[in-house]
Amino acid sequence: MAVAERAWCVVVPHHAQGAQQARHRLAAELAGVLPPALLSDVVAVVAELVGNAVRHAGPLPGGVVRVAWRVRDFGAGNAVEVRVTDGGSTVALPAPRIAGPEEVDGRGLTIVEALSDRWGVEKDGLGQSVWAELS
Repeated sequence: MAVAERAWCVVVPHHAQGAQQARHRLAAELAGVLPPALLSDVVAVVAELVGNAVRHAGPLPGGVVRVAWRVRDFGAGNAVEVRVTDGGSTVALPAPRIAGPEEVDGRGLTIVEALSDRWGVEKDGLGQSVWAELS
């Protein structure tokens, strides 16, 4: 399912409903553009990244988180880059951790790492972006 490059950006509230809004918007925009399995992975990664932004980082001005995604055709199929930008954290950069079987959280970036081809963190004058690429 090859497509020309497409990009979107939305702003969602910096609270739990923001992750839900991002998931719904992403799924609606990319339904029919991506194969269902890739779309499921992209939606899961965005949900984890927005959830982490809400739990562990401050908002951007206006109390929001910015969610952007870009789809491009690389010949053998589609690649999707997602980027979640928040106000950053003064504690530490996001990193996967090992969660014990009884812990109710702490698996978000491990999930992102497992579903993505690669991912990373960038800081700039606006805040902090966590991005992931999936194909």
